[in-house]
Amino acid sequence: MDWHELEKLKVTELREMAKEKMELKGVSGMAKAKLVETLAQAMGIEKPHMVAEGAGKSEIKKQIHALKIKRDEALVGKDKQSLKVARRKIHRLRRQLRRMAKVHG
Repeated sequence: MDWHELEKLKVTELREMAKEKMELKGVSGMAKAKLVETLAQAMGIEKPHMVAEGAGKSEIKKQIHALKIKRDEALVGKDKQSLKVARRKIHRLRRQLRRMAKVHG
């Protein structure tokens, strides 16, 4: 079992696992994030790190910043078409940034 499988489990399942299999105490009041960390530590599982791959991250952020300026100008000028295009491009670039952040560990 790895970190991601623990995070996919429901809180009740995590609590049962902690009480019965790991014999941990004080888990009934823990939040899911704390419970996952405690279980992972008891099982010897390391927490994965978020690593952004690719050198274009800063360039994409600059593009998003420039598009936000265009978006604000279109909003003030009531240009619906330019506003729609700018918002769509910002959305796509943000998704691209999120895809670049991959979990390693």
